[in-house]
Amino acid sequence: MVGLTTSFGSGAMSNSMDDVAEKAAAFFVIGSNTTEQHPVFGSRLRQAVLRRGAKLVVADPRRIDLADFAKPAYGGLYLRHRPGTDIVLLIGLMHIILHNGWEDKNFIAGRTEGYEEFAATIEHYPPEKASEITGVPLEQLYQAAEILALNKPMAVIWAMGITQHIVGVRNVMSLANLQMLLGNMGMEGGGVNPLRGQNNVQGACDMGGLPNVYPGYQNVTSEETRLKFEAAWGVSLPDKVGLTLTEMIPACEDGRVRALYILGEDPVMSDPNTSHIRHCLERCEFLVLQEIFPSETSAYADILLPGVSFAEKTGTFTSTERRIQMCRKAIEPLGETRPDWQITTEIAKRIIALGERDMRPAPHSGWDYNDTSDIMSEISAVTPSYAGVSHARLEAGERLQWPVKGPDHPGTPVLHVGQFTRGKGKFAPIDHIPPAELPDDEFPVLLSTGRVLYHWHGGQMTRRAKGLMGVYGRALVEVNPEDAARWNAKDGTHLRVTSRRGSIEVEAWVTDRVPPGMVFANFHFPETSANILTHASLDPVAKIPEYKIVAVRVEAV
Repeated sequence: MVGLTTSFGSGAMSNSMDDVAEKAAAFFVIGSNTTEQHPVFGSRLRQAVLRRGAKLVVADPRRIDLADFAKPAYGGLYLRHRPGTDIVLLIGLMHIILHNGWEDKNFIAGRTEGYEEFAATIEHYPPEKASEITGVPLEQLYQAAEILALNKPMAVIWAMGITQHIVGVRNVMSLANLQMLLGNMGMEGGGVNPLRGQNNVQGACDMGGLPNVYPGYQNVTSEETRLKFEAAWGVSLPDKVGLTLTEMIPACEDGRVRALYILGEDPVMSDPNTSHIRHCLERCEFLVLQEIFPSETSAYADILLPGVSFAEKTGTFTSTERRIQMCRKAIEPLGETRPDWQITTEIAKRIIALGERDMRPAPHSGWDYNDTSDIMSEISAVTPSYAGVSHARLEAGERLQWPVKGPDHPGTPVLHVGQFTRGKGKFAPIDHIPPAELPDDEFPVLLSTGRVLYHWHGGQMTRRAKGLMGVYGRALVEVNPEDAARWNAKDGTHLRVTSRRGSIEVEAWVTDRVPPGMVFANFHFPETSANILTHASLDPVAKIPEYKIVAVRVEAV
């Protein structure tokens, strides 16, 4: 079995960034360090607060910079809830909304179903209980509920602080419940707006880079869909859901996956439990890596294929707001490097030739593209949400957000206007589930992980930039002053952080950004990566690891 791995998140913004930044009366930002991880959009949120008086509620266990704009002086509020209690926080807010009669009764009656069962679940978490579990003062729960309910339209914004949990899908469903309860769906300035973790993650998922769908989120288990793609591609296709990235690499350990073809991804740096990832890659019989720089994963590759950077190729990116944008080649590829699509098509042609040589039935070629415009033409032919997308329209300056239903369709800036894809929106009754691993006597501190402003993901590009390394040239672990005093640590003290998977030594940054009992570390530097410590407990639906909650022990070296 062969695995094809790239890195994906989940979900797309229902509204555009322009729409949210310019038309929302209030923002609810939860699990998103927006100003550091999406700095352009983060600056627009700050401007909306300062220039037009938009109200901002930020919920995050870590006091991120954006919290400075979520304070009473601006009509907003910062909520510091305990890690892993997002669902309880949201239910507590919805309980207050319901008991004050602030719900949108017309929206609920006309556009939703399942409300009664959902409302019954809400009653299990009165504000007093929600305050006790989350650690958020009762008064702040009431204040936040009032801000979110009485300032309409209100936009919900989140990122991986919501999804990277074993209850990531349930967290997202709870946010959808909130927005349906308040009638903020299908309207300008509202909606549910996840911010993607990497560039073109959205486009990769749109193109079928997920194990359960073809391009355009057409299910592989649908016979009608399968037959359509078999006719278009001239091959027989399976009707079973495949493996996710977080399932493929562990499957190398026992031979269920024997070969991997990895494009532009560095699982040694970005996947949880680094030691186990290294072990699995060592067991993989054949590994092909297509990259632009040597990475930590390249040490395990049998074949290295030199791809090109964004500046050396033409094609499209699809952003977190579903906007398809042209990327134009600025310089010629260097050396023997090639654009990714050319490498992949050449491999496909050789596989076809092998089939013909061995007298096996081979598919029709189907790989004779002259350029990426030809590829987009095929995409539009088989993908309803991209049916009207073409390079010609994009080159002419059209700003298209899918679904683009035809050549004359203008795109869809706001989703769910009038009705949802399934017809009526369905409320989901959601209960609290504790994290997979919590602090105990042996590992009494909670670790959360993420990125910092100056580096990006595995750091293969940013660690090669002298300017960025001059500002942030080594890993730091954020430590609350109370904990620092207990560990006899100050700024620059070397700390050993140990989990059940491994140990790292890293310098302390003493700051009240994190609460007592919690530390925050990043995974940008190989020898001190937080992913040496993280575990691979997965959300049962999305298969996303719980990067945000890890039990560790901390001691001064």
